[in-house]
Amino acid sequence: MLQQPLYTDGVWITDRWKFDDIQAIIMENALIRVVILPGKGADIIEFRHKSSDTNYLLNQPRGLRNPHKTTPSAYGDAPFLDYFTGGWNDVLPNGGPGVTYKGASLGQHGEASLLAWDYAILEQTKECVSVKLWVSLLRTPFTIEKTLTLKADSSQLELDLSVRNDAGEPVHFMWGQHIAFGSAFLKQGGKIHVPDCKIKAHSIIEGFEPRRFQPDAEAHWPMIQSSKESLDDASIVYPVDSVQAQEMAYLLELSDGWYAITNPETQLGFGVRFDHNFFKYIWYWQILGNVGSGYPWWSQTHTAALEPWTSYPTNGLLEAIKNGTAVELAPGQTVATTMRAVSFDGIKDVQTIDTDGQVHGT
Repeated sequence: MLQQPLYTDGVWITDRWKFDDIQAIIMENALIRVVILPGKGADIIEFRHKSSDTNYLLNQPRGLRNPHKTTPSAYGDAPFLDYFTGGWNDVLPNGGPGVTYKGASLGQHGEASLLAWDYAILEQTKECVSVKLWVSLLRTPFTIEKTLTLKADSSQLELDLSVRNDAGEPVHFMWGQHIAFGSAFLKQGGKIHVPDCKIKAHSIIEGFEPRRFQPDAEAHWPMIQSSKESLDDASIVYPVDSVQAQEMAYLLELSDGWYAITNPETQLGFGVRFDHNFFKYIWYWQILGNVGSGYPWWSQTHTAALEPWTSYPTNGLLEAIKNGTAVELAPGQTVATTMRAVSFDGIKDVQTIDTDGQVHGT
């Protein structure tokens, strides 16, 4: 454990903090603060625009829960939901409900997001800080690595990501960046900006009502048939107190690899740049107006999530294999990709985010 001074200027990193006994890493400069939990899936639980003191990411009211300190009253296939507190989660190798793959029982969104990751601080200067995190999964033979870099005077977090198959046979996976935005950012509503694409609503999901869109509806972004038989603008995120609806949909045939979400009233925005030849889909998940009742939401969740994924839909790994969207790695094979996440303000209409993470718009 490094012994760092408190943040003064330039850029800063520390691993001297824990939350509910979960190891944390804080990366900070004058513009943004990022909090990562290596002790819980390497989740990013805070991405804060400092001058407005706004955390873009969802933080559930029930607070942080340590999976290594608590025992559920009954065991099921959804520990991800037991310990989901929002933020940005790495989900691999299964996206959706629990499945059994090659004899391995994989729970919902299992298994990377509940494991403790190792880490090493690679760079610590006033110009740049960097941390590497890695984990070998428990039930599947994958090793995931990610390196996060923050520079002084930059509002971008740079991410270098990789996954390796450590088995002696080919193995499949789905991989998603589960990024959920919360009411601290979207209380007044929001606007989603994406490149040219299609949108497809998920089929009927038992207990997932009321739906915002007509199940199985498909259209060119952003107008899609609503559950009320009219057209709905999918780019709009409704304010907390205006609409109660839920949705699970997918952005397909992306013409480029980026998205942004803005609050037109506060003029704050968050964007992501990614390789759309690797993360080919954006999962579009919303619970609006605290409409989700019962477990695990308890009428306390207002969120809009935009999640770059290798595969779809959220029906689990077996269906992704069947439809050809799962990724298969040969023995010893590694795949790698990069992402940039950026905080910005003063731009209402985002036209693009370039490969350097620069946001262009008006």
